[in-house]
Amino acid sequence: MKKKLTWITGLFSLIIILTSCGTIAKVQKDETADIGSIKTYAWAEKNQEQQKGISDLTDRNIKHSIGEKLQEMGMREVKNNPDVLVTYDVLLQKEQRVDQNAVYSQPFTNWVYSPFNRRWVPIFYPSQFMGYQPTNRTVNEGTLTISLIDASTDKTIWQGWASDEVNSKKITDKDIQPVVNAIIKKLEKEKAGK
Repeated sequence: MKKKLTWITGLFSLIIILTSCGTIAKVQKDETADIGSIKTYAWAEKNQEQQKGISDLTDRNIKHSIGEKLQEMGMREVKNNPDVLVTYDVLLQKEQRVDQNAVYSQPFTNWVYSPFNRRWVPIFYPSQFMGYQPTNRTVNEGTLTISLIDASTDKTIWQGWASDEVNSKKITDKDIQPVVNAIIKKLEKEKAGK
């Protein structure tokens, strides 16, 4: 029984750790819009100002990732008369993060003379927790926003966004995929009516 309880506790801890590490997406939607009835989409045209700072390759990778997930949901891309227009926006900015590092004292051994044994005896003093030391660091944070615009009214009916730390100045496929997955997962819940 004890072995089974230990195994269940370990599994539960692993699940909590894995779910807490994912990217968190946030959503804003028009309450009057029926997200469940959306069947087709097309990409909204971007002007030069909106495209500034994003390479053609990054643009294609983001569109491919979003399109792939939308098609998995049962939506299909069309050229004429779509239900919604899909657009995205990327924001890269420098953020200050504060890390709290634990600080411990140095362990040491003290030698004491014992008159009863008539010899020197070592006494070990382990390290002690002393507190936290804050460390500031600058990170690149990328925010991806995906918007669904009603093609007939030209109003935004759903918008999802997520932020994550970007390791370089350019966005890579490894940076794009988890963020797109987190945002589209929220859209799937909306489309299913949950």
